[in-house]
Amino acid sequence: MPRFSSAPPRPGAITSLLLTAALALGAAQAAAQTGPVQGAPPLPVKPTPQLGAAAPDAGRPASAGQPADTRPAPAFGSPRFSSEGGATRVVFDLPPGVTYRLTPTADGLRIDVSGAPVLPAVRPALGPSVTAYRSSNTQVWLATPFALARTEGWRASEATLARGTRVLILDFGPALSGGAGDSLRGLRADAVAAPSPGGVGRPGSPAVNAAPRPVSSSAPLDAGLTPSDVISSAAGVTPPPTPPALPGQTPGQPSALSGEVPGRLQTGTPLPTPRISTNPGLTRVVLDLPPGARYRMVPSGLGLRVELTGVSAEARAAQNVSPEVRAWRYDPTPEGVTVTLLTGTPVTARSGWRAQLVAPLAGSDRSRLAIDLSPALADLTPLTARERVVAAVPALPASGGAAILALSTQWVKPRVVIDAGHGGRDPGGVGAVVEKQVALDVSLRVRDLLRPAGVEVVMTRETDRELLPDKAADLQARAALGTPGTQLFLSIHVNAMPAASALRGYGVETWWNPNHPLSSAFAALLQTNVIAVTGAFSQGLKNNRSLAVLRNSRIPAALIEIGYTSHPVDGLNLQNPNYLDRVALGIAQGVREALVTGVSASGVGEAGK
Repeated sequence: MPRFSSAPPRPGAITSLLLTAALALGAAQAAAQTGPVQGAPPLPVKPTPQLGAAAPDAGRPASAGQPADTRPAPAFGSPRFSSEGGATRVVFDLPPGVTYRLTPTADGLRIDVSGAPVLPAVRPALGPSVTAYRSSNTQVWLATPFALARTEGWRASEATLARGTRVLILDFGPALSGGAGDSLRGLRADAVAAPSPGGVGRPGSPAVNAAPRPVSSSAPLDAGLTPSDVISSAAGVTPPPTPPALPGQTPGQPSALSGEVPGRLQTGTPLPTPRISTNPGLTRVVLDLPPGARYRMVPSGLGLRVELTGVSAEARAAQNVSPEVRAWRYDPTPEGVTVTLLTGTPVTARSGWRAQLVAPLAGSDRSRLAIDLSPALADLTPLTARERVVAAVPALPASGGAAILALSTQWVKPRVVIDAGHGGRDPGGVGAVVEKQVALDVSLRVRDLLRPAGVEVVMTRETDRELLPDKAADLQARAALGTPGTQLFLSIHVNAMPAASALRGYGVETWWNPNHPLSSAFAALLQTNVIAVTGAFSQGLKNNRSLAVLRNSRIPAALIEIGYTSHPVDGLNLQNPNYLDRVALGIAQGVREALVTGVSASGVGEAGK
């Protein structure tokens, strides 16, 4: 049965991983070996006993005059795991003579093993990026909540420990790339040739393009471009298929956390097995409820719990349901049944799910409680009266605020640059929405919130235009607007991923570069506020790419990606004005908090350094 431990990916060589793995095997130290991606973050693995592993001399021929060694040959399996954040690492010991074939699919990675038996095991979620593990006979299956392509979503490498033991290292994560590395000595010649026609986790699931178009090249990255600069309509991003709406629910209508089915209650009516349908990026679970039944939704960090009264059911469960639903379970209670839907990401009161009670079909008395689950489902409800008061973004303090500059007896408004990404002949990412249009829309909303609060807002553009026809010059001109006397620079964008891996990208992330000591703090305030207001999935802070609009700024600067135009569910968020209102409010609150708390250039002197 698999065992796992956790540690974060971090820059550097793979030495720490090998050393920890060696300790798990009882070795004194491990020899370093470079993985397929330079600077790949090592994830240490805690030592655990090897269930089912063969003895070191298992399968050794018997010497003359000695009885034959009947111990089993070394087996493949019993991996060690480590997971943190969005990345999960799996480490296998490689018996002598073993070879394997790696097949990325829409549902995960299949490993076909030759030259050694495979230890049978079944286990549900092993981490955020490995939602199930299954092995038997000659095959191992690692399920992932996102599609894998030839080089996207995973990477593989081999290493040799000091005692001579080889290990296979598999990394999984939405932002990982590399695929099969050059260090794979046990990889068969036909490996990674093409994905299987149907994933092992879900028979008949669509295959992933085995050779997707490269997302970027060294030239665009060196030029400081964002992902959507190099992934546009010309790069294969097409409007994703829209998941079906819940019957009878209008966009932005809040899902009721509790309710009752109309009709007279007949206590103890059996609850049928849930009906489940999958769509790209979204799974729908339908519970058929009898008249008089009541339900209560309880979101949590592990998924969604549905407490039902007036029904009955025996304990039952299913695993590996879909990328969005790791498992479901029925637990009988004195009052009825508790239905647990385990998801791979946290669920809050207004994000990660939506639900609607639908009237019975003709000839049936069962109402349908339809529940949609997707980590990309954000809060699309209109701002409440209380939130609209906050949305006014209170004026900055007349004194005592670090952002207000005193010049003689006059107060000078703090100046903030708002950069609406792309524009004119440069559309940015094109999918469910056109990036340049949404970026401008949100930028104008942020401007209208900040100006009444006493902030001087400088817009890089207020219409559909680019600053300069040359892309590099255009980016430099935007960054140059952060002139001495300006406190903050913010660029607003929409993210995108290529079609082959579009389901892996959703949520909000904020970028910063080490151009200024306070850029990281400014980015953190933006990310925290936007996630709090929108309920969107947080992709966290990013700084592993040099972006021209950030690195060329002399003041605290950040770039926020407010969603993915290439994702079917996130694309719906970006089309919803309620979501855009919430994004703008979160950004404005983050800017104001940065100004009030001093996370900004202090004035002419610092900005001009």
